[in-house]
Amino acid sequence: MKKLLIIIFSFIITSGSFAFAEGDLWDNYGDQNIYGQKPVSDKEFEQALESKKGKKKRDKNIPKGESFQQSNETNSIINTSKELPVLLIPLNLKCQDGSIIPTGHYQVEGVKENGKTFLKLYQAHYVIAKLPAVETNEDFGESTINFVKLIPHGEAHVQIVFGNVEFNAYTVIDIAE
Repeated sequence: MKKLLIIIFSFIITSGSFAFAEGDLWDNYGDQNIYGQKPVSDKEFEQALESKKGKKKRDKNIPKGESFQQSNETNSIINTSKELPVLLIPLNLKCQDGSIIPTGHYQVEGVKENGKTFLKLYQAHYVIAKLPAVETNEDFGESTINFVKLIPHGEAHVQIVFGNVEFNAYTVIDIAE
């Protein structure tokens, strides 16, 4: 009886293992077009290699028709100069024309117009204030190229210092009461 059970059990196990191997990668063994690939002749292969040898990859960031040589450091400086620094103004300020600059965060841009220097304070895309500034060679102890900072200047005034690649400037503005 034991022998009969062992034979039946071994028959069931061996017949089941053949069913598991059905439909796997070994079913296509020996077929060259398993994944829809077409065979390529030696001539076609050589032509493909020759077509790729003559072409040079072109840097898409360099405009056509212009010679261009620039170090990575120069490129990073130019990219950082396009980003406007952000200034936090923790109190209301009063401009010379009597308008009030409310508390908030502002992007600051330094511009030169008609030989005069100005600091423009932006929120979103809107110019909130255009402050006349004094251009200077002073870097105000800052270690970065682009900077803006609010410094106390007496009891009723604050000084906004600004610097970028082109110039450094400052302006003194009254604190609103």
